[in-house]
Amino acid sequence: MNHFKHPNESRVVSTDQVLVNDLNNYNTLFGGVLMKKLDNNATLSARRHARVKECVTASTDSIDFLVPIRQTDSVCIESFVSYTGNKSMEIFCKVIAEDMLTGERKIAATAFLTFVALDTDKRPITVPSIVPESKEELFLFESGSKRANMRRQRREHSQELTEIIGLEKPWERIKEGSY
Repeated sequence: MNHFKHPNESRVVSTDQVLVNDLNNYNTLFGGVLMKKLDNNATLSARRHARVKECVTASTDSIDFLVPIRQTDSVCIESFVSYTGNKSMEIFCKVIAEDMLTGERKIAATAFLTFVALDTDKRPITVPSIVPESKEELFLFESGSKRANMRRQRREHSQELTEIIGLEKPWERIKEGSY
């Protein structure tokens, strides 16, 4: 196995139309519908990079919704591995909305998701590192360690939080007066 790969080797591009049942009460694409599409694309990029049967989503680091996506738009999602740790892969996703009537294109959203590749015993495995080629890939790679550090800090905070928050049902706390 190569010890490195280019982001282009993990690139996945998918395009979909926006259907009426994908719309919220503002007649724009539901955020959750887009999140599912992002996770599907990112999973394929992670599996393509690691060449494994299974990759699991370790975190959805961020999704920035930049412009609304309407029913007249197509939704193009491009994803690729932008940064790697020893056993984790950061996947960058960009969403391009294209108005099918006018041809106007806009970056509608960006997202970072982190995946871990698993072996046949469901244990994390080491993944190839990344060698960026394009200006976009280089920018994402060079800022990747900063995002990885923020993920570590957020994970530590989440672990601290789990030691403080309770497991009781909310209505039980109200009854006990500890709400």
